[in-house]
Amino acid sequence: MKKIFTKIYVLAPFLLLFSSIAFAQNVTVKGVVRDAGNKTTLPSVSVLVKGTTTGTQTDANGAYSIAVPAEATLVFTYIGYNTQEVAVAGKTAIDISLASNSNELQQVVVIGYGTQKKRDVTGSITSVKGTEIEKFAVTNPVAALQGKVPGLTISNAGNPGSSPTVRIRGINSTGASNDPLYVVDGIFQTNIDYLNPSDIETIDLLRDASSIAIFGLKGANGVIAITTKRAAKGKTTVNFQSTFGIQHVNNVIDVVDAAGFKKLYSAQLANLNAAPFDYTNYTANTNWQDQIFRDAVINTNSLSISNSGEKSTTLINVGYNNQDGVLKNNNFKKFVARLSEEIRITDNIKVGGDLTGYHFINTPTSADLNNALWAAPIIPIQTDANTYYSLPSFQRAQVLNPVANLNRGAGTAVDAGFRFTGGVYAEIKFLKNFTLRSSFNTDLGFNNARRFTPLPYTFINLGEGTNATSTYFDRTAKTSVEQEANENRKYQQDHTITYNKVFDGGHTLTALVGFSSYSFNTTNLKGSRRDTTLNVPFNSNLWYISAINANNPTFNDGSGSTETNLGAFGRINYAYKNRYLLNATIRRDGNSRFAPANRWGTFGSVGLGWVASDEDFFKNNIKGVDFFKLRASYGYLGNANSLTDNVYQVGLNNGATAVFGDNVYTAVSPAYTADPNLQYEVVKGFDLGLEARALKNRLSLDLGVFDKTTSKIISNIVLPGTNLGYITNLGSISNRGIEASLGWNDNIGSDYSYGVNANFSYVKNNVKSLGLTNFQLLGNGGVNVTETGNSIGYFYGYKQA
Repeated sequence: MKKIFTKIYVLAPFLLLFSSIAFAQNVTVKGVVRDAGNKTTLPSVSVLVKGTTTGTQTDANGAYSIAVPAEATLVFTYIGYNTQEVAVAGKTAIDISLASNSNELQQVVVIGYGTQKKRDVTGSITSVKGTEIEKFAVTNPVAALQGKVPGLTISNAGNPGSSPTVRIRGINSTGASNDPLYVVDGIFQTNIDYLNPSDIETIDLLRDASSIAIFGLKGANGVIAITTKRAAKGKTTVNFQSTFGIQHVNNVIDVVDAAGFKKLYSAQLANLNAAPFDYTNYTANTNWQDQIFRDAVINTNSLSISNSGEKSTTLINVGYNNQDGVLKNNNFKKFVARLSEEIRITDNIKVGGDLTGYHFINTPTSADLNNALWAAPIIPIQTDANTYYSLPSFQRAQVLNPVANLNRGAGTAVDAGFRFTGGVYAEIKFLKNFTLRSSFNTDLGFNNARRFTPLPYTFINLGEGTNATSTYFDRTAKTSVEQEANENRKYQQDHTITYNKVFDGGHTLTALVGFSSYSFNTTNLKGSRRDTTLNVPFNSNLWYISAINANNPTFNDGSGSTETNLGAFGRINYAYKNRYLLNATIRRDGNSRFAPANRWGTFGSVGLGWVASDEDFFKNNIKGVDFFKLRASYGYLGNANSLTDNVYQVGLNNGATAVFGDNVYTAVSPAYTADPNLQYEVVKGFDLGLEARALKNRLSLDLGVFDKTTSKIISNIVLPGTNLGYITNLGSISNRGIEASLGWNDNIGSDYSYGVNANFSYVKNNVKSLGLTNFQLLGNGGVNVTETGNSIGYFYGYKQA
């Protein structure tokens, strides 16, 4: 017995040591997986032990727990993100940040009435994520796209809250609009002023005919498709974001100072043999641009609350933006509230809706920048708040003291408006492969403006000589009060049926048919009244026409417009082995602004694609290239944007007079005459491109060339011997160019990622014909000329050495 216990006693230390070693070889690792960009948690991320089939997934909150050997390596994978490997090294807590893979070809893009995987797209489409937009302090989300997308040109007006001018692949017309179509969650819009940058999930830029043919007469200038945010599934989140920025005028125009001005003006007088000017009273050295410009603050704020249950999701987003203008006395405020709701009634039926309310207050300025360039620098600004120095007699009569002009307009106008956009939709899946979707949307806008012109200030004229100073007040000036009201109403409905099926043998087919209707109505009413002596107080509550005596002159005006568009369309997307791609689209559109015989047109496009990197010869012979696709498309489109009602009929002006005998009669006169056969412009486009990803998708290259021609340009020409315009289809314009984007995206460790991206575009605009021999279109006082053989609006003048 003693020997037995002795053996057990001797073996016990070895058993305990073996047990502790075995225990040390297995650990339970816990952690949370997040998006490296916005830090939100990621559900359903795959977590595998490298080299085994052992694994788990993150839950709805991005958390995971897994028992693994202490020296194992964990592999984290998630669609749309870079795969990441982490050595356990005995750790029990490992949190991971996965970097989004912007080159991940499984992400979907908007193609009009649906979505498609990026790798299967045959057209030219570029996507920008909302996380890239909301980084910038801008009141209009489009402004944040500047420099991010090839082929997109954005010109900001500089006024706070103003919509930028956007052009996609050049200027297509001299008569119709060149603005792109905005599509917000399927709703056609002319601008997206009412959206907050924080509302946006993605922006897709559709450039070529294959991508935009589905939008018919509205999409010929390109399409900017916006997908707004929805509540994240399986969780409740609250997010607040605020951005600040400073706006500064960098490119001020160099002007001479007071000494330089005196030297140049004295030389001019000497050349004219005129008497020299007496500068005794002119001792100032004023840079007028410095006096009217300022560094302006812009601030954007947003608060979002999202909740997702088993059957429903809800998102509420409110925002407030405040932007000062770089011109003094200029400000824009914007308030936005948005509600998004979706309810899944059954596995095959879901309904939803969106409602956005938008309110803006704009305080514009009346400054004329030309005054700041033309005004002589030898003039002081002012003596007190209501007395300014006038400009010398040798200045142009139209030139005013820039600061006086700026301050006279300060606080004298208020433009305010409300806009409500909303819609409901229902989606039903039936017969296994079919989906019916119907949506009804409306957009209502109400803008009101009140403006007041005060009496002018007192001015001091320095004159010439020590005793020449005098004070004067312009008694001929008049005060005025103006009111203006605008109302816009838009209604849209879309109904589609989609068939989607994967067949044996590697065939994939998605077919779509649909119907769309769009109607738009706008009215404008305005009136003003003037008084010679009344000094209306600086109180916007008194800026109504009734504030001035009814016997004073009254001016009234008004306008209205109505447009209706109907369309039926179809599209087929086909893929064989995910390698050979086909897209074909057809749409028939009718627009009320043309004569009944010319209202309807049929448009279409076809696109082809070849994913060469899926071929065996490519895989076996070309190393390091992960994806390579060639694509080509051709389309026939129509353009009818920005036309007036019944443009094919004679337009009339009222207010004309006619004399018969001794009597004067009120009459109407023609404003323009039009071709009864006027029809939509025709746009034909060809596009060829390649897309490549290399070095484990870290390096990306997109390259494309295009050739687009617009014919039957809607032109307004002046009839010989009259001032009467004639609207007809004349001429053609071409835009040819190349677009390229190159990017590198990679990770630094598990928590950091970086990206370097560059893009390039070149567009050659050429007026092929204006329909008439030796015909020119003049603009900007003849400085800009449009004529055959040159680009639209090229600068015309003498060349200087």
